[in-house]
Amino acid sequence: MAFQRSHRLNLLRLVVLLLIALAGIKFLFRDSFTLELHKHVSKDSGFWGDTGDIVQDVIPQSQVLELPEVKITALRQEPGQQVPRDVSATEMRLVHLDLKGAAPRVSYLEQVFPFLSQLGANGILIEYEDMFPFKGELEVLRSPYAYSEEDIERIQQLAEQHKLEVVPLVQTFGHVEFILKHEKYQHLREVERFPNSFNPHVPNTLALLRSILAQVIEKHRRSTWIHIGADEVFHLGEGMDSKNWMSRNKGDVGTMFLKHIKEVLGFLSAQYWGLRVLMWDDMLRKISVGALRESGIAKHVSPVVWFYAPDFEAEQIEPFLTKYAESGFEAVWFASAFKGTTGPAQTWTPLSYHLKNHLSWLKVMQALPRLAPLRFQGIVLTGWQRYDHYSVLCELLPVGIPSLAICLQTLVNGGFTEEAKRKVLDVLGLESVQLEQSTCEGRGAFPGVEIYHMVEQVNGHLRESILKALEEESAIKGWFSPYHRKHHFGNPRNMESFGSKAP
Repeated sequence: MAFQRSHRLNLLRLVVLLLIALAGIKFLFRDSFTLELHKHVSKDSGFWGDTGDIVQDVIPQSQVLELPEVKITALRQEPGQQVPRDVSATEMRLVHLDLKGAAPRVSYLEQVFPFLSQLGANGILIEYEDMFPFKGELEVLRSPYAYSEEDIERIQQLAEQHKLEVVPLVQTFGHVEFILKHEKYQHLREVERFPNSFNPHVPNTLALLRSILAQVIEKHRRSTWIHIGADEVFHLGEGMDSKNWMSRNKGDVGTMFLKHIKEVLGFLSAQYWGLRVLMWDDMLRKISVGALRESGIAKHVSPVVWFYAPDFEAEQIEPFLTKYAESGFEAVWFASAFKGTTGPAQTWTPLSYHLKNHLSWLKVMQALPRLAPLRFQGIVLTGWQRYDHYSVLCELLPVGIPSLAICLQTLVNGGFTEEAKRKVLDVLGLESVQLEQSTCEGRGAFPGVEIYHMVEQVNGHLRESILKALEEESAIKGWFSPYHRKHHFGNPRNMESFGSKAP
């Protein structure tokens, strides 16, 4: 018995020793794994630099504005949430959804997203403006018809289902009429009379932008990109605050523009590590290489070079690309247009015009290696709904869909080849496309085709016949003049005689 008890004790001691040894080995391997992981994270974070340095360089501590009403958190993975995809090595084709006017219902997007994916898009750039469900202090910014939080989530689920990267766009300098039209924010205007652009010198401007960005990013946790707009900052430098700043700092409009952009980028890079940033490039074109390099923004944002003309040569874009390469930018995006750039009241999309724009961009893409040492990351196919918050609608989205299909397939195939044409006709359910006449033959089977045909009827037939009747028929001019129509009166006896001519 004593021997058995001794044997059991020895076995127990051996088991305990083995457990201690295993724990020690696990601890050692864990430390080495953690060290290796830290090395990889440090190497991959080079795009953003050292976060602490960024904050110190971009926003002096005395100028950092606190927003107690907004909870701001870094990018994180929620339980069950998919890790954001790394799309840095992929040439992206983003379709721009401009929601500042006639924003589509989610049920329509359910039909459109698979169509976009089928035609070659791999992302969408969503410019919400007042269609975002802002809350709290920002609730005044939301339209009565704004999407709900559930709608925003559903849109992202649909995009993910159809392999479309979602990139939200938040205007941070110009084109902010939807914000500055409100009495609550009028004091943030660069020029008191105009609601176009922010005054970058009022501390509340940055505070408001941080709050807006925080709410939008919070609802787009899957997104790895954000677009900060920053195009067409009209009247910058005309306000008294700006004039005083330039006088005191011996600066110009360019350095003032960069100062504000640095503050926006500083906030994003400090609070949302790993989030990649885009901005329109037109304001950068006017700024010197020296000022751009000194600002350091090239480390934190990629310029989106936009050009919407139908025919242009790669050499016309070369000066901008050369400047950005010399200024320290490593990557560049381009922006074309499939609708919304041929007039603020345009109702029918000119197919040939937009096809030529994309053929020109293909030339630039092919020539990029010899033009400038920049990495091409993607192209945005813009589809503007309104020229600004106050203008009327351009072409409706369903009217622009044939153009979008043609432009996407042109990019995918390197030209509007026979293969591209067959794909467009097959996906659209059409028999033929007449580019110069901007017409399509066949019933069509694409989302919103009924609206397409209705607008075609009005634009191509009804409008012309009515205008001709109103201007050329003497009886109509005499008894149905603009004055009669304005005041809603006329003699039924006379009007019945020409009623069939003026439907």
